[in-house]
Amino acid sequence: MKRTYTFLFSLFTFSFLFSQDYCLDADSNLIYAYSNVKDAYESNNLDHLKYYSKKSLKSFEKAKINLKECGCETAFNLVYDGAELLSKVKDQDTFEDGRFFVKRAKEITQKAIAALNKFTANNVNVSTNKTDDSNTLQLEKERLEQQRLELKQKEEVLAKKLAEQNAKALALKREKLIEKYDTAILKNIETYNELLELYGSSSKINSESANKNQLYSKSIEEIKDFYIEHIKSITNSYLAELNNI
Repeated sequence: MKRTYTFLFSLFTFSFLFSQDYCLDADSNLIYAYSNVKDAYESNNLDHLKYYSKKSLKSFEKAKINLKECGCETAFNLVYDGAELLSKVKDQDTFEDGRFFVKRAKEITQKAIAALNKFTANNVNVSTNKTDDSNTLQLEKERLEQQRLELKQKEEVLAKKLAEQNAKALALKREKLIEKYDTAILKNIETYNELLELYGSSSKINSESANKNQLYSKSIEEIKDFYIEHIKSITNSYLAELNNI
C-alpha cells in the first residue's frame, strides 16, 4: 500500500510539474503579447497599429494552446476573447476603429496575466520540492523574458531599417514624379509657344519655377494637385494670348 501511495504521489507531482511547463510557456507568450499590444496601443498610425496587433495575436494563439495544457480556464477564456478582438484589427479602415479593439485587448491581456499568476501561485504548493521548483520556474521565466527583450530589440532595429527604406523609396517616388511633371509642363509650353508663333503672335508663355524643396516635403497627392493647378494656369495664359490675336 505504501509503495502504491508513493507511486501515485510521484505520478501526480510529475504531472503537476509538466503542466507547470505549459503554464510557464503561456506566461511567456502572454508577456510578449502584452508588450506588442501595448506598442500597438501607443502607436500613432494605422500601419504600426496593425503590425504590432498582428504580432500580439500570434502570441495570443500560442498562449491559448499552452493554457489548455496548463489548465487555467480563466486565463484561457480571457485570451480567447483577446484574440477575437485583435483578429478584427486588420479589417479596420481607420486608426480610431483599430485602436478601440487594441485597447480592449490590452486590458484583457493584463487580466489574463494576473489570472495565470494567481492560478500558478495557488497550485505550486502541491510539489514537495516547492522551493526548488519555484526557483527553477523563476530562472526560466527570467531567461525567457531576456530572450523576449533581445528579440524585441532586434525587431525594433528591423522596423527602423524598414521605415528608413520606405522613406527613401517615397523620396525617390516624389523625385521621379516631379521630374515627370516638369517634363510634361515644358512640352506643353513649347507646343503653346509654337502655336502662338504660327498664329502670328510674338508673345511667349513662360513657366514659373516651382520650389522643389517645398514639393519634396509634400505628399504624392499634394504634388499631383500642385501640377494640375500649374498646367491649368499655363493653359489659361495660352488661351488669353489666343484671344488677343
